[in-house]
Amino acid sequence: MLSLDPFYPIVPDTEWLARLIPAGIKLVQLRIKDKTPEVLRGEIQNAIALCAARRCQLVINDYWHEAIDAGASFVHLGQEDLAAADLPAIRRANIKIGVSTHNHAELERALAAEADYVALGPIYATTLKVMPWGPQGLPRIAEWRSLINCPLVAIGGITAQRAPVVLAAGADSVAVITDIVTSEDPEQRTQNWLSATSRCRNFSTERPQGNGA
Repeated sequence: MLSLDPFYPIVPDTEWLARLIPAGIKLVQLRIKDKTPEVLRGEIQNAIALCAARRCQLVINDYWHEAIDAGASFVHLGQEDLAAADLPAIRRANIKIGVSTHNHAELERALAAEADYVALGPIYATTLKVMPWGPQGLPRIAEWRSLINCPLVAIGGITAQRAPVVLAAGADSVAVITDIVTSEDPEQRTQNWLSATSRCRNFSTERPQGNGA
């Protein structure tokens, strides 16, 4: 089964990536918004080079066309993007797929797409954006864990202090945006996250998996 690092930061551009990657992160998502096609392609290419040099797994958010063209190895798709994506083309390019879920119907679609990981959120209340879903809570993590045979990523309102209980509840990895990008010292906060998740670094793939949904 695919192994994901328990700490999964999400950054808006390669400037952020260049700041955080020297700390030793091994998994990161590039989540670019509102950029021209030229800038977008350049950012993806730069991110691939940065991550390859540090042996960090890069995940491209949404832009699967550009990910294929750039030779990326992993994309993350929201539900709308999943519905519109050419999954056979993505698979032919040997690109793995992560999918966001918030309810059982979305989970079924993710599993039907044979997602390489499933993301669940928001776990806690979050101020990142207005969401139609309330906090999922720790019991929902345990439920999702029992329904899937792939890694589970938890996201939404998670801090370094909350990370151990989220991972203990059944998540294999914790995705983080706000707690890093709004920090006065993002590099130190990244180190705090790496320390908070260190005990789980080799644990997630050893956890018994469910029988599938």
